[in-house]
Amino acid sequence: MKRPQSFRCAHCRLDVPTDAPGTQHRNHCPSCLWSRHVDARPGDRAMSDDCGSAMEPIAISVRGKGEWVLIHRCTGCGELKSNRAAADDSPLLLLRLAVRPLAMPPFPLDLLAQV
Repeated sequence: MKRPQSFRCAHCRLDVPTDAPGTQHRNHCPSCLWSRHVDARPGDRAMSDDCGSAMEPIAISVRGKGEWVLIHRCTGCGELKSNRAAADDSPLLLLRLAVRPLAMPPFPLDLLAQV
């Protein structure tokens, strides 16, 4: 079965090429970082009949020797998935996700002065 050359982003509606630098299976939009719940395993498209909902980028994780990984939450079923960041992903949006916990701490920052 031939792999499609592009897909339409479910969030921003951009036409996204399936080839991406830094990953073998592009599954998210480099412009808005949203994905779609279509894979049980990377590239298999097994979930497309079961869910197919948009997946919101909610966080960044770092694995191994500094490889950034996007964490997506499915807006339909709530499942969490990790997806390798691609070289052409928006650097501004990647950094925005990475600093979100620092921008929204779970305690008042003035408590740090007491430590």
